[in-house]
Amino acid sequence: METTYLGQALDGRIGEFVQLRRALHAQPELAFEEHATSELVAAKLAGWGYRVRRGLGKTGVVGTLQRGSSRRAIGLRADMDALPIQEAGSQGWASRVPGHMHACGHDGHTASLLAAARAIAQDATFDGTVHLIFQPAEEGAGGALRMMADGLFEHHPCDAIFALHNMPGIAAGHFVFRSGPAMASSDDVSITLHGVGGHGAMPHTASDTIVAAAAIVMALQTVVSRNVDPLQTAVVTVGALHAGQANNVIPAQARLELSVRALDPGVRQLLRRRIEALATQQAASFGVRAEVDWRDGYAVLVNDAEQTELAARVATELFGPERVTRNGAALTASEDFAFMLERVPGCYFLVGNGGPGSAGACMVHNPGYDFNDALIEPAAAFWTQLAQTFLQAGTLPPQP
Repeated sequence: METTYLGQALDGRIGEFVQLRRALHAQPELAFEEHATSELVAAKLAGWGYRVRRGLGKTGVVGTLQRGSSRRAIGLRADMDALPIQEAGSQGWASRVPGHMHACGHDGHTASLLAAARAIAQDATFDGTVHLIFQPAEEGAGGALRMMADGLFEHHPCDAIFALHNMPGIAAGHFVFRSGPAMASSDDVSITLHGVGGHGAMPHTASDTIVAAAAIVMALQTVVSRNVDPLQTAVVTVGALHAGQANNVIPAQARLELSVRALDPGVRQLLRRRIEALATQQAASFGVRAEVDWRDGYAVLVNDAEQTELAARVATELFGPERVTRNGAALTASEDFAFMLERVPGCYFLVGNGGPGSAGACMVHNPGYDFNDALIEPAAAFWTQLAQTFLQAGTLPPQP
């Protein structure tokens, strides 16, 4: 399919943003520590004529560009933070910060939105307001909530908001959309068992927390299989069990760490009720007391049907139907963009990083992962076209 003039306008500029992406990759910054990244983003936006607000969510940046008289506004969001992972790659732009790595592609998301920022400022025609949101601390620290608590949508009201994420295992540049619940909630649970320790040779004198823990692990497997509707999705994972140090000592305490996920808010609450009941009652049956610490994490991410259809239509017009999936599978991973979607209708979608067998197929959060620079051009072209389409493209003449 022939590209639009926006894609053609980007062609000669993408090399600059590839180099920018690689510079970000070499100097990764963790949640709420994205100071150099924020400085770079703010400087670029200001240079292209955006009104820049800094400090939302500590290190967040928003660039605003307004044209015409319409009060209609769109938000486009990219995340900026890295992960505490030691990189295994040997490429020239590999992380230079020990133990820190852009293992999820947020460097690429930031570079892509910056490429779009320049194209929007210099090439797009629209009537309304574009808010470019560069968010800190997506990786578990809730940067979206921090930005909203600092007045993100009060300062920068949006009629719709959009975000993308690269996805290894999908052909590079293939766009995947899904209306409705698209990513799972994610809650962390600690179950601490308190019993009576004793000698391993005299178990009758103790209340064995390890036996109780083992029974709870097995009982938890029935929550999804016997309490959740088979047509719903839920995950209960026991990722850690800590207890004891010696083979002849019955420990007085044991602790289980759980990851709990759901694609429906009602299922999420069901999981909480059943896990708490099973843990306390199973423990009691062994003469042990269970203490359940439930920590709410990210919400279910729900895409708005109208905005998802708009985004899919723009992608189809730009790249052709062969590069667009309109009803992709839901994911049990989590994303704090879900909180923004609770406030503003919008769409979170995926762009393939590389199919099976390619270098881009290495999964995120892996020491060998790297963002595919070939995605910057289509992502930037999509963002530019989406903003123009949403804000009544063509009502104003192109900017000189």
